[in-house]
Amino acid sequence: MPAITLTTLQSLKQKGEKITMLTCYDATFSHACNQAGVEVLLVGDSLGMVLQGHDSTLPVTTADMAYHVACVKRGNEDAMILADLPFMANATLEQTLNNSAKLMQAGAHMVKVEGAVWLSESIRLLTERGIPVCAHMGLTPQTVNVLGGYKVQGRNEAQARQMRADAIALEQAGAAMLLLECVPSELAKEITHAVNIPVIGIGAGSDTDGQVLVLHDMLGLSLTGRAPKFVKNFMAGQPDIQSALSAYVTEVKAVTFPGTEHGFSA
Repeated sequence: MPAITLTTLQSLKQKGEKITMLTCYDATFSHACNQAGVEVLLVGDSLGMVLQGHDSTLPVTTADMAYHVACVKRGNEDAMILADLPFMANATLEQTLNNSAKLMQAGAHMVKVEGAVWLSESIRLLTERGIPVCAHMGLTPQTVNVLGGYKVQGRNEAQARQMRADAIALEQAGAAMLLLECVPSELAKEITHAVNIPVIGIGAGSDTDGQVLVLHDMLGLSLTGRAPKFVKNFMAGQPDIQSALSAYVTEVKAVTFPGTEHGFSA
């Protein structure tokens, strides 16, 4: 397939074709995801849990992220590489710019930052300097200690109203994409329709412009043995990993995944 760009993703949103995204941390899986037609590879700070064995994403450093971005780049052909700015890597504007530059130089095409409307200044700064930004809203794992655990966000009307307003403000600040995690399906649908940029969901229903899952989760691998509600094991019934990756792409494109059982209500 031709190289995936922001223009590609915008076109998919306008056509109503779902965007496929998976986390990826190395060259081998980067190649496999490319073969399956995955459009966006997210080098997520989730690597702190699934690769490094930590109980949260907080110990992950920018150096860790840059290393894995470089690994993914070596196996990549046409997919877009999206890289997380890890915990406290964007505490100041200067840190945000410097750490984002490191990830882009390692091979990322876009960076992802967790937060809400307070990110606007950072997003504006990065965009002006040629670094596209994906804003991660809803359940933001880096702030799990403030949120009081891994809980669905936006369930009451005040939260939902604020999240809708924040999404619009972040687009206006220059965000090129939104990621909504653990947000009620109806709210995610409203936000997707309220903004012009692509919206990717994880535990946010089927009406977002695309879907993302953690690679290890969708392959049925878990250190805890407990998969989140929004996860489907795509290895079930498949002869090999490549087939499981292809099944994921097929089901997201056909809007058979996620089902209602994978989403949350208000």
